[in-house]
Amino acid sequence: MQIKKAVVTLFGMAVLTVSTGALAQTASDSGAAAASAAKPVQSSKAANRKLSRDVRRALAHAKDVSIGNITVRAASGAVTLAGTVPDETQVDKATRIAQGVAGVTSVRNALTVRPVGQ
Repeated sequence: MQIKKAVVTLFGMAVLTVSTGALAQTASDSGAAAASAAKPVQSSKAANRKLSRDVRRALAHAKDVSIGNITVRAASGAVTLAGTVPDETQVDKATRIAQGVAGVTSVRNALTVRPVGQ
């Protein structure tokens, strides 16, 4: 009878040990997967910020484009220009400049014309 209890106890301990190890392995694996999934998100955010800065820099270097009221947003190569410019020619020129920046795949122009002083 005591042998049977000892065997059952040992079997229970073995099952507990194996299951604990499996749970710990699963938790560490999912943590590694979460960490590796977070890196592309962080790197894509950094890439979006860099692309926004590059477009803004290109607009700043352009003649005849007033960037004081222009906001540039980027998401995976798609750039959105928003804000106001003093005349219609700047709307088209800003679009062409943004399209010429390396990494830009598309440009959505949401700029509006607002003459100076209004």
